[in-house]
Amino acid sequence: MRTADVLAALPEPQHRSPGQRAAAEGAKESARLLRHTFLGAHADAVYDELTDGRTRHLKLAEVAALAALRFPGLAPTPEQLAERTRPQAAKEGHEIDQGILFHHLLGSPTAGAHLIDAMLTPTPRALALLPEYTRTGAADLGSVRMERSGGASRVTMCRDDCLNAEDGRQVEDMETAVDLALLDPRTRVGLVRGGVMTHPRYAGRRVFSAGINLKSLHAGGISLVDFLLRRELGYLHKLLRGVLVDDGTHWRSRTVEKPWVAAVDGFAIGGGAQLLLVFDHVIAAADSFLSLPAAQEGIVPGASNFRLRRFGGTRLARRLVLAGEKIRAAEPDARFLVDRVVEPEAMDEAVEQGLARLGGSAVVANRRMLNLAEEPVDEFRRYMAEFALQQSLRLYADDVLDKVGRFSARSEAVSA
Repeated sequence: MRTADVLAALPEPQHRSPGQRAAAEGAKESARLLRHTFLGAHADAVYDELTDGRTRHLKLAEVAALAALRFPGLAPTPEQLAERTRPQAAKEGHEIDQGILFHHLLGSPTAGAHLIDAMLTPTPRALALLPEYTRTGAADLGSVRMERSGGASRVTMCRDDCLNAEDGRQVEDMETAVDLALLDPRTRVGLVRGGVMTHPRYAGRRVFSAGINLKSLHAGGISLVDFLLRRELGYLHKLLRGVLVDDGTHWRSRTVEKPWVAAVDGFAIGGGAQLLLVFDHVIAAADSFLSLPAAQEGIVPGASNFRLRRFGGTRLARRLVLAGEKIRAAEPDARFLVDRVVEPEAMDEAVEQGLARLGGSAVVANRRMLNLAEEPVDEFRRYMAEFALQQSLRLYADDVLDKVGRFSARSEAVSA
C-alpha cells in the first residue's frame, strides 16, 4: 500500500491514537529508506537531470519543486507542502523528505559544489532594486532598512514586533540587503545593526536579534528549505564568501566580496549569535549578551557547531551549544566572539571606527585568503549536507513540538 494511501486513511496527525501514529510512522519510515537508498546511488544523475547537466543555477526551492515534478515520490509535492499553513504539530513532516534530498545532493562533491554556487547568485529582487539603490543609496525592504553613507552600506534590522526574531520574511529581506550592498559599486564595507525597538520592555533601545521566531515555528511558518537552509546557504554564506557573478568575464574572481561589521546592542540570541561568526569585525555594547539556546529549543544552531570551535575551541562551543550558556559582553570569554566591547553610549563612535578600519584597499584580498584557510568551501558543504538531514528531523521531534506549543500558549496568555 502506498504511503500516501496509508496517511489518507488516518485522522489528521494531531488527532491520531498511539496505534495510528505508529502505522503512519512505519509507512513514512519505509518510504524514506527507499528514497535514501535511491539517492545514495543516483544523487548526481538526479541533480544533472534537474539542472540540465549543471548548466543552470537553481536555488534550493527550485530544485525541490522540480525534483517533485521530475521524480514523483522522491520529494514532496506542492500539495503536500501546503501543510505549511498548519501548526507544526499538525503536519506529516514532509520536509524530512526534503532533508533527505538535500542531504544527498549537498553530500555529493559534484552536485553539492554546484548547488553551493547556485545559492551564492544574487536574488532577482536584489537585481531589480540595484539600479535604484545605486542611485539613491537607500532602500526600505520591510523588515530591513539600508542606507549608504561614507562608502558603507548600513543594514538595520527593524522588526520591532518580535525584537528582530527571524522568520521567512526577514531572511528574504536580509538576503536582498546583503546582495545590494555587495553589488553596489559605491559600497566598500557593510554594517549590520539592530534598530530602535518599540517593544514595551525595550522601547527606545536598539536590539540586535532575539534569534528564531518561535511563534512562527509553532505556527508552521519556519520552513526547512525557504528559511533554515536558505539562511545558511544564502545570506550568511554570502556575508562570508560574497555574491557569485561568474558570467565568463570576471577572471580575477567569481565573487564580489566586501568586509562586514556587526554592532550588537542588547543581545544576540540564537540566530543572532550565529550571525556574528561570519563577520570580520564585531563590536558589542558592554551591557549586551550572547547565547545559543538551540539545544534547549531542540534544534541545531545552523553552522555554529561547525564554526564555533575555531573561535573559542571545543570547550566553549560545547558550553554555548549543549548547555546554552549565556556570555555577557563584559566577561572574559566574550573576547572569543567579539572584537571590541564599549560602553553603550560609545557604540556609534566605535561603529564608525570599525568601518574605517576595514576600508583599506587590501582588506578584501586578505579576508578572502583568511576565509579560505579557516573555512574551506568543501568542509562547509559536507557540514551542510548533514545539517539538512538532522535539522529536518529535529523540526518534527516530539520535544520540539511540545516546546513550541508551550511557548505559543504562554505568548497567547500574555497577549490576552
